[in-house]
Amino acid sequence: MAGNGGETTWCFSQVKGTLEDDVTEADLISCVEFNHDGELLATGDKGGRVVIFQRDPASKQCVPKKGEYNVYSTFQSHEPEFDYLKSLEIEEKINKIRWLKRKNQAHFLLSTNDKTIKLWKVSERDKRVTGYNTREEGGRPRDPSRVTQLRVPTVRPADLMVEASPRRIFANAHTYHINSISLNSDQETYLSADDLRINLWHLEITDQSFNIVDIKPANMEELTEVITAAEFHPTECNLFVYSSSKGTIRLCDMRAAALCDRHAKLFEEPEDPHARSFFSEIISSISDVKLSNSGRYMMSRDYLGLKVWDFRMETKPVETYSVHEYLRAKLCSLYENDCIFDKFECCWSGDDQRLMTGSYNGFFRIFERSGGGNGRRGELTLEASREAAARPRQPLRARRVATTAKRKKDEISVESLDFNKKILHTAWHPHESVIAVAATNNLFIFQDKF
Repeated sequence: MAGNGGETTWCFSQVKGTLEDDVTEADLISCVEFNHDGELLATGDKGGRVVIFQRDPASKQCVPKKGEYNVYSTFQSHEPEFDYLKSLEIEEKINKIRWLKRKNQAHFLLSTNDKTIKLWKVSERDKRVTGYNTREEGGRPRDPSRVTQLRVPTVRPADLMVEASPRRIFANAHTYHINSISLNSDQETYLSADDLRINLWHLEITDQSFNIVDIKPANMEELTEVITAAEFHPTECNLFVYSSSKGTIRLCDMRAAALCDRHAKLFEEPEDPHARSFFSEIISSISDVKLSNSGRYMMSRDYLGLKVWDFRMETKPVETYSVHEYLRAKLCSLYENDCIFDKFECCWSGDDQRLMTGSYNGFFRIFERSGGGNGRRGELTLEASREAAARPRQPLRARRVATTAKRKKDEISVESLDFNKKILHTAWHPHESVIAVAATNNLFIFQDKF
């Protein structure tokens, strides 16, 4: 994956958002998602806004193709609210965006904050109707007494307008903060998960959902784990998985019972008793789980690494990849500054052969799957930075972190890592080697030239 001199085949394509130092909290990107054909790319931010980018038509005609996107639509998805019964402020921050498969000219997506899920329709309008009988051209009503002859309205070309309108609002079903939404392969139902419950919704029904998982104990003092992520199987509409803060993943089959309180399979790696420490439970908590496009594997992200599981083997992962093992010696300071609780996401490439997840200092990691073992085939650390943006279409240099006291010329010391520059959200184009990386308020787009 890396060539001579540490150069790679990956290059910078675009950066979206201002590169100024003065960044407001509301501008921080909180989720990134490609649609099913990769023509659209959506981001949500802490200010409740959704920005949709569209693939530049000219960039697809180039050889090789370019991963370039233009702003397509921007709209306010969620507003700040206040729960008067609980005296609780509800943030407008967008936690997740999920695209529906396209069925007609319009696009549909689900977006959610901590409490409310919304279904949005994004449509284009490039024609306008003229020649109304009861209205003036500006839209004002006409005096009926002045209408002396009937006209046949005509449709004329107009400037392109992209409109986003809320079609459904799914609310009042979660007591705790929503951390996941996932569309079913039937494209009719979806699930939403919070810390203790998972609900099943129908896209056409807003006032009713079915509780399919409930791990809330009768006595909250006995609470030992929470749900951290949930996702439907990509092809089997009856299967879904959810991960927990205890480092376990449960596979559930909705055919077995209405309430999936008994899992079909439990994926858990036994803990090494000799390696146990005060931080063991925190760093083993799974922050994200993603099923492969083929549906055979799933990937889980904990604080220090990635694990790939085969659905046919529950006892241990088939592949393990270290993301930033060099931070193990700094867990105490990471606990003190709360970085140890950061929720890193992960994603698959379209062909399931590569994995991607984020780290600190603007770094993100790409792993080529080894097909088993400990991921030795190829791994790469890249940086989303202003320096990369200054060298468009030039090969990126692989970054390396010194794990010993002796630091080589092209390595960076662990002590000099910037823990405020964290890459939590990444996305991979479903068919091409184009990736989107959220770095604070900026969206970086990179592509593999080969």
